[in-house]
Amino acid sequence: MMCMKKLEWLAVTLTAVEIALVSALACNLLLPTESASANSYASPYTASPSQNQNTELQGYVPTSHATYSPDPAYLGDRWGISRIQAPQAWEITRGDQSVIVAVLDTGISKENRDLADKIIAEINFTNSPTSDDLYGHGTHMAGTIAALAPECLLMNVKVADDLGKCQPSVVAKGIIWAVDRGAKVINLSLTVTASPDLEEAVRYAWQRGAILVAAAGNRGNSEPSYPAYYEDCLAVASTNENDSLALLSSYGDWVDVAAPGFNIYSDLPYNRYGYKSGTSPAAAHVSGVAALVFSVAQDTNSNGLLNDEVRSAIETSCDSVTGLTVRHGVVNAFQAVAAALPG
Repeated sequence: MMCMKKLEWLAVTLTAVEIALVSALACNLLLPTESASANSYASPYTASPSQNQNTELQGYVPTSHATYSPDPAYLGDRWGISRIQAPQAWEITRGDQSVIVAVLDTGISKENRDLADKIIAEINFTNSPTSDDLYGHGTHMAGTIAALAPECLLMNVKVADDLGKCQPSVVAKGIIWAVDRGAKVINLSLTVTASPDLEEAVRYAWQRGAILVAAAGNRGNSEPSYPAYYEDCLAVASTNENDSLALLSSYGDWVDVAAPGFNIYSDLPYNRYGYKSGTSPAAAHVSGVAALVFSVAQDTNSNGLLNDEVRSAIETSCDSVTGLTVRHGVVNAFQAVAAALPG
């Protein structure tokens, strides 16, 4: 009898372990990968970038790059690029080296063969010993942006640490640093708590002609996320290959547009490639589109800035999708570029 009870107890234990393992595997496969929220970050620090981690633009000589490719296999891996009609947009523009996209994230891998010669400036605002990407998130976002706008250049602005965590005050410093050094597009594939410093930095960037593209968050509801909720940010939800809202993507009438964000293939550190899902890669798609549009946009209202024309072109040219709870629909690179052309 005692032996039988032990066997029953062992069977129950093994079943519980099996259920836990299957559940964990399902989470890894299905849950979007997003920059960690600053809410859980309990170690405040002061950003004091060292001299060797603050690379300015002086002396930079642009080089041609081979990231752009119309090869069917390349496009097959990156379904989002085809979905938003980027190849058609490339018939008009592949971007311009005057357009700089600042990637505020966990860093960009400087050893990555697709990205290294595109990084014209970098800074580390975190307590990590390096501005390189040890987490993998920032490199993935930069890879998507570079694939969409192959002639544009990148800034590596490390505001999230090597665990993917960041603070709103540090993100604010990163925004101001990037804008002051010529960034026209600021990719914010992250969510943090609201703060006056962050809101002021977003306003500062917009007033100086930058467009800020921010992930709407992976909460699966309509609750606001920051900085995406700020009026001067272009908030981005995530879609899957069926143009439906992707798993756990935030949504609502405060979200401006949607873009591909499920099973997105892109670069990783150490010259690897892999998939990520969430509103982070969705925002990266929109940043790439914004970079393309910047290269052809003209100042139609004579205010001395182009970011208002770029944002308008992106929002008014979206593909309308029934049931997608965002203001404008799914971004379309070709239509956005065409909308920004003179005449």
